[in-house]
Amino acid sequence: MRALFCLSCLLLATAPAWAGQVYKWKDANGVTQYSETPPPGNSFETRKLARDPGTQPAVDQAPVPAQCTTARDNLALLEGSGQVMQDTDGDGKADSPLDDSQRANQRALAEAAAKAYCPPQG
Repeated sequence: MRALFCLSCLLLATAPAWAGQVYKWKDANGVTQYSETPPPGNSFETRKLARDPGTQPAVDQAPVPAQCTTARDNLALLEGSGQVMQDTDGDGKADSPLDDSQRANQRALAEAAAKAYCPPQG
């Protein structure tokens, strides 16, 4: 009896790979049964499986790391035409603009960060 139960559980676990609909009912002994075909003369429930056997599972997109987003935002800012300010005295407020060589250095750092943290685009 235990083997039958384990076999039923195993069949249920593999059901999404090959079945579209499953029937559930209780037999004369009160044991829950599952099948691809409805039982003759018994009342039953139908269970529609979420996955159709002809479809492939969806591939989840990995979330973009925060460092990637920051690097891309910095690149957009540094590649723009506006003035970019920096905090030189450590008080948390931008107080002096980047010159051309500083801007180029910061752009190189942002590009390296984007290469390190951002997933390849394809």
